Amino acid sequence: MKLTDLHKNRGLKIAGEARQAGVPDRFAKGAGEAVDKREQRKRDAAAGLVPFACKLHGDLVRELQERATAEGTGLNETVAALLRRALDTPR
Repeated sequence: MKLTDLHKNRGLKIAGEARQAGVPDRFAKGAGEAVDKREQRKRDAAAGLVPFACKLHGDLVRELQERATAEGTGLNETVAALLRRALDTPR
């Protein structure tokens, strides 16, 4: 093997290791740590949250997202508040 091939292979090895290493904590302070789905489900269950899936029109979803950003809350909290308000009004 030529010397240039050795250097090229070493560079590829270093680049691959850097990609697999992730973000160091000293720069991102825990941004690289992700909560796995099982742990997130446990946290949600402890908070009394239940997954609820439904299909909505795209324009309604955009309106919900805009309202959530305007209020500065998450989408889940906005939808929960709107549902609570709609269910509390008498028919």
